[in-house]
Amino acid sequence: MNFFENKPIFGMIHLSPGSSSDPNRSMRAIQEIKILESEGVDGFIIENYHGSSSDVLEALTDLGSSKIKIGVNILPNDFERAFRLVDFFQGDFIQLDHIAGSYKKCQEFDVDKFMRFRKTYPNIKVLGGVWPKYYYPITGSILENDIKDAMKRCDAIVVTGSGTGEETPLDKIKQFRNICGDFPLIVGAGLDDTNVTTQLEHADGGIVGSCFKMGKRTTSMINRELVTEFMDRKLNHIS
Repeated sequence: MNFFENKPIFGMIHLSPGSSSDPNRSMRAIQEIKILESEGVDGFIIENYHGSSSDVLEALTDLGSSKIKIGVNILPNDFERAFRLVDFFQGDFIQLDHIAGSYKKCQEFDVDKFMRFRKTYPNIKVLGGVWPKYYYPITGSILENDIKDAMKRCDAIVVTGSGTGEETPLDKIKQFRNICGDFPLIVGAGLDDTNVTTQLEHADGGIVGSCFKMGKRTTSMINRELVTEFMDRKLNHIS
């Protein structure tokens, strides 16, 4: 089956602790993954957003295996550790906030080193961002050039809006689509049950995090009812 067939949805695991008195990130992450599995989400991404790379390792160790696709994002843009974790746990893909472009106050992406890792782990898919949230392209940047560079390095391009939970502007999604053509395009922020139908008309899948949580708070637990509502709307769209 094609990795991006049927416009997959990948749930984001933010690795928040349960509470100040119960900081077990691993236990909560596994509970959230089980919800995603049972509600028909296609995969998940464990990200060290509220934790560390050690917390990602612990959660994957405790999980053992999964019925859905396993992905990892180690902030900020640590592809080395992400590749190794996904390989060790027989996962499927990594996500990088940016894979092409030059950004203000940001270390330049080491393309040569990244491509060596790609060759070392050829079966691991890469979802890479271009002009993503919280990154500001340097003066003179040309979006078309950066997207075309990204297409040589990854398996899908991730497009986002201005921040976590903020809707990705439809015009930006269309702009990315016009440049990348049939190359897989993933909406990486702000998808919810009100816009999933419209946005997936122009994209090949999505990454969903805060929409699955009450109040869209990244520190909240994934809510089963919100996942069900979103997936029902998404499935009705593609059926």
